[in-house]
Amino acid sequence: MLRHCLSLRAGEPASLDAGRYDLDMKSLALSAHPRTLSRRKGSRKVRSGGRIPAVIYGRHNPPQNLEIDAKEFSLLVHQAHSEIILVDLTVQGDAKPSRLALVQDVQHHPLSGDFLHVDLHEVKADEKVSIEVPVESVGTADGVKNGGGTLEHVRFRLRVRCLPKDLPDQIIVDVTHLKVGQTLHIGDIQAPEGVELLGDKKISVFAVAAPVTEAAAEAAPAEGAKQPEMIKEKKEDAAAAKPADKKK
Repeated sequence: MLRHCLSLRAGEPASLDAGRYDLDMKSLALSAHPRTLSRRKGSRKVRSGGRIPAVIYGRHNPPQNLEIDAKEFSLLVHQAHSEIILVDLTVQGDAKPSRLALVQDVQHHPLSGDFLHVDLHEVKADEKVSIEVPVESVGTADGVKNGGGTLEHVRFRLRVRCLPKDLPDQIIVDVTHLKVGQTLHIGDIQAPEGVELLGDKKISVFAVAAPVTEAAAEAAPAEGAKQPEMIKEKKEDAAAAKPADKKK
């Protein structure tokens, strides 16, 4: 998972009612079959039959190897509104009529892009889960529209805790009120009932940076040209090369 750097620039706090959540996530139906073939050869045979090797695991049950129809799973992925997918899983021959699970991980072929393997994380409808969801902005910040500033998307994902039925596809944040120098933090986003935002409330999510002046833009390349680190590396390389020259 990619990690995004946090802005350390101080800014004026934004409005407390700065964001909203998208529609609550709905589970999508998915069927599977128990998988008896394992290891590499077994997985290849499963794929040649138009299915994807999969595994489901969770806190309350031991892991189980499964097979998922490749076309059905591909359609499910295209129907999903987010990269976070909650499925209502039906396993053929299973004692349970259905099992609730999150698509935890999907492996793709590096060239063809075909699905190679799917990890499912079984969850309970009455137990809260903790997961990261994407965060996006909506609207044009006042500091961008009227102040010539630049909107900085500092934090791309936020961790939430809630029941599976309340999982949001993504978090949508209205940034129209942000002026130049203002920063919107996790603590400024109002979570709906049943959803808890995790993490340091002072972590920046969006900010509006002041416009770069023409003089500052011209000075930036000159400062970057000094590159003291690169000079140091060259000196170290030269020092390391001397013993080799002596051996010759």
